[in-house]
Amino acid sequence: MASEEAEPMGAGEHAIPILPYMPELIFGLIMFGIFYWFVATKVVPNLEKAYAERTAAIEGGMQAAEQAQAEAAAAKKQYEDQLADARAEAARIREHAKEQGAQIVAEMRGQAQAEAARISETAGKQIEAERQQAMVQLRGEVGQISTDLASKIVGESLHDEARQRGIVDRFLADLEAGSIQPEKLGTGEGR
Repeated sequence: MASEEAEPMGAGEHAIPILPYMPELIFGLIMFGIFYWFVATKVVPNLEKAYAERTAAIEGGMQAAEQAQAEAAAAKKQYEDQLADARAEAARIREHAKEQGAQIVAEMRGQAQAEAARISETAGKQIEAERQQAMVQLRGEVGQISTDLASKIVGESLHDEARQRGIVDRFLADLEAGSIQPEKLGTGEGR
């Protein structure tokens, strides 16, 4: 036995130390094949499936983000267009209001001028009517006073209406024409 034991040792001494022990090599290859088959049939498909799902999710998220960005850009453009339209409309309304305001001011100014002219005309007519009335009243009073005075001076009654009117009218006409100059009483006596 000692010789058998020595043989493997002797054989082992002559064997190449890099070569593995054959039963371990076969067992290792079989285990590697089983492990490879398990990984190839069970693990890799699940990893591929997870990878595909993740890729799809990322791409879908990117597409959704791009779509959302495009929608946001479209909404922004629409908002800017509406804002520009609103600003243009506001400017148009302001201009229209200015025009209407100017037109109203012009109309009111015209109405005020017409009203002022009407009031001036009415006031002028009223003043003329009051002047005429004062003239008539003054003529009557002057006529009455002058008739009374002339009656006292002449010594006869001058109250006949036709006569009185003729005398008064002649006196006032001469006075207006400037042929009669009024004299102050008492100036000739003191001298």
